[in-house]
Amino acid sequence: MRAYLASSIGVACTAALALPLALYPGPAHARAERAATSGSTQSLPLLPLASGGLDRGVAASGGDTGDRGVAAPDVRPFSLVGVVWDRPSASLRARVQVRTRAVGSGEWSPWRELLPYEDEAPDPDSPERRSARAHGGTAPLWVGDSDGVQARVRAERTATPEADGRAVADEGTDGRAVADEGADGRAVAGGVRAAALPAGLRLELVDPGEAPAPPPGRGALRALPAHPVPPRPVPPRPARTHPVPTRPAPPQSVPTRPARTHPVPSRPAPPRSAPTPGGAGAAPGAKPSAGSSSGKPSAGLPSGLPSGKPSAGSSSSGKPSPDPSSPRPSPSKATAGPLPSPDPTTQPPSALSAEVTKASAAGHTAPRPRIITRAGWGADEKIREKGHVYSKTVKVAFIHHTVTGNKYSCSQAPSVLRSIYRYHVKSLGWRDYGYNFTIDKCGKIYEGRSGGVAKAVRGAHTLGFNTNSMGVAVLGTFSTKKPPAKAVKAIAKLTAWKLGLFKRNPRGTTHLVSGGGNKYKKGASVKLHVIAGHRDGFATECPGKRLYKKLGSVRKTAARLQGR
Repeated sequence: MRAYLASSIGVACTAALALPLALYPGPAHARAERAATSGSTQSLPLLPLASGGLDRGVAASGGDTGDRGVAAPDVRPFSLVGVVWDRPSASLRARVQVRTRAVGSGEWSPWRELLPYEDEAPDPDSPERRSARAHGGTAPLWVGDSDGVQARVRAERTATPEADGRAVADEGTDGRAVADEGADGRAVAGGVRAAALPAGLRLELVDPGEAPAPPPGRGALRALPAHPVPPRPVPPRPARTHPVPTRPAPPQSVPTRPARTHPVPSRPAPPRSAPTPGGAGAAPGAKPSAGSSSGKPSAGLPSGLPSGKPSAGSSSSGKPSPDPSSPRPSPSKATAGPLPSPDPTTQPPSALSAEVTKASAAGHTAPRPRIITRAGWGADEKIREKGHVYSKTVKVAFIHHTVTGNKYSCSQAPSVLRSIYRYHVKSLGWRDYGYNFTIDKCGKIYEGRSGGVAKAVRGAHTLGFNTNSMGVAVLGTFSTKKPPAKAVKAIAKLTAWKLGLFKRNPRGTTHLVSGGGNKYKKGASVKLHVIAGHRDGFATECPGKRLYKKLGSVRKTAARLQGR
């Protein structure tokens, strides 16, 4: 009977560890939520590992070391994973790995790392970070359609002279000890102590769902031409300067007196034209226009005819007469035809409104590239916080990589964005998508955080420097992989346009005040490139070594697009 009871307990413990959701529902956040089209999030608690409880590839050997893990071979389909914990200020001093099983083939992936994410977050003192909904978390990882997962969290080990089992305090980004909120540091064999882990560790499985079709005409913002300024009031200079060498010829070659006296005997009727020397100076048989007596252009003459004196309509241009001492020529020779009308294609489109006004005043502007809107990539506007938060201006564009991996196709990019969006809002507790813009490997540009692509929307992308900046993230990981040329070119196009709206030179530098981080203390005035990498404001590897090396060429291209 005892043997039977012991066997039953062993089976029950194994099942509990293998299927934590079934027997360990946990607090309210450890739930699965589902929506028909907007996706879903499954939250699985990470439990202490024991050698007999989980898959031997997941469990650590040698008893309870404080490590955590989960094995869930049968879950609803998902495409993105991440690990979160309760306090956003707590650091996860551990190595996090996951592997997933692909839908259809049933093949398990190799173990893959989940990278730190504490540097891409709302500013320390912002309401968004202080909210009760905010959590700490790793960077999300795109894994594609999957229906099984295993995860393990191995705490950092530090050598200690005495393995006395005392807890090691875990410090958050604000320097406060949070050992009381995490698992106690545990002494392990060989005088090595495991770091404390933050409380509430759980694995998030995100399904992006199916995107609804965007309303007609709302899927993307079309590209706009550069320099949307009002047309110049003067004609193009080539048309006015080309005939200048021939202007003195008409008064010398065409005798005006014989032409006036010859027809006089046969035309006694028009006496009023006689006192006006230029009134009857037209060539024989030519009919003067109604406004010829006032010196205005003749409507019947070709616009390219050389003139000896500018017409009344163009006198404001300040162009002097070729020969000021010569007598006033006749209207037929002084007219240059109607002035060219402004090109209607240079008029700012009515749909631009305030954006065009700001761009016109900026002086150095660039074309607006095509931008896929939130409706275009299927953002569920119901899950984000209502309203928007703005900065006064945009002084710096911080470039990031999402570290979500490079195993996605361009057609999957909207699904990746919907997954990251849901992870930011539902799992990390942010008010909205963190980045202001995102670019995929094919160079497509996507609207990120809502509030207006031409406005200074405050994002959650560079801890300590979210105010007066914007975040541009390239989908992928570029630590060792070269970023696609199309994506790099898209960064230049986007930054040239957006920074031009706020009169910023892409090749220049500026200053931002730090809100606090691991590289600059709060209140420090930091000199930064106008187009900067994330690592310039925070001690991080982002945007990846290979992408960071491209920022010099991005600045040059963006400046050229602004006409600098």
